[in-house]
Amino acid sequence: MPIIKSAIKRVKTSAKAEAKNASQLSHMRTAIKKFDKAKLAGEGDLDKLYKDALSAIDRAHSKGLIKANKAARDKSRLAARYNK
Repeated sequence: MPIIKSAIKRVKTSAKAEAKNASQLSHMRTAIKKFDKAKLAGEGDLDKLYKDALSAIDRAHSKGLIKANKAARDKSRLAARYNK
């Protein structure tokens, strides 16, 4: 644990940001998995799940959690699975 006051604050801030980022990434992955599971099961609520997954990918990209190419790649793969 740091001794300097600003370093102590930085550790707390970093921990908070790390938890928030991990949660956001987890939300994105979960949205994609939910869509895939529904697609395989043949459920009818694909439109909403597809939009939720795209939104989660865009949100993760806008917050800098994933790079532009990964966001584009994930969205492309999602669209290919949606249209099959």
